[in-house]
Amino acid sequence: MNGRLTPGVRVNFSNGDRVTTDTTGRALFVAPLDTGRISASIEGHPGRVFVTILSSIDASSDTLQVSAAPRVASLTDRFELAGRAFCADADANNVTIGGVPALVLASSPMSLIVLPPDDLGAGNAEIVVSCQRGVSEPFTIRFVELSLEANSAPLSPGDHRTLTVHVRGTPNKIALEAHNLAPDIADLDGGNPARVSSSGGEDNLAQFELVGKQRGNFVVSIRLLAPPGPPQPWARP
Repeated sequence: MNGRLTPGVRVNFSNGDRVTTDTTGRALFVAPLDTGRISASIEGHPGRVFVTILSSIDASSDTLQVSAAPRVASLTDRFELAGRAFCADADANNVTIGGVPALVLASSPMSLIVLPPDDLGAGNAEIVVSCQRGVSEPFTIRFVELSLEANSAPLSPGDHRTLTVHVRGTPNKIALEAHNLAPDIADLDGGNPARVSSSGGEDNLAQFELVGKQRGNFVVSIRLLAPPGPPQPWARP
């Protein structure tokens, strides 16, 4: 719920299976035997998430390995690691970022969803993944801090409002995506969602534009877009 782990939530799968999240906000379930796509939805909420079920042969490996990771991630948002021989139970995986344990939100033998630790600073950090089947080679992800600058006063019809996102931790251009969560109040220039690239450089920033439709408070969610790729080897400073 709003990006946070939530206990007691019923999740319905398109194959008829149902699970309810435990006190940690997670649930353990066994994938169907049939390969292909299934969908999952939260009971009483719109929207579905689609998942591809692979055969045990496709997912098998004798040793733990990380095959894909984002080169850039946000300090305050989850990111995904792809590979093989991860533990299916999220708590059985150990992911450290800069030597500090991170929270594994969800896992399967081929995927981990990880939330960075609270006290992590912007910049390059060493990532190590371990499980029952071994330890990964260290690799690097650059973590950036995103801060929003905007006038939060209610919008009126015809009002134009600029949302400025400041990027700290890299001089490179990065892609950002904004979701308009109150489309009845305002339109987001560029569609919903809208995507822009930051300026790069020392004063690295990106801007989104809103136009008011009726009086009220706007709600916009902004996230970093970073396609996965082969993990970058860790270079010790």
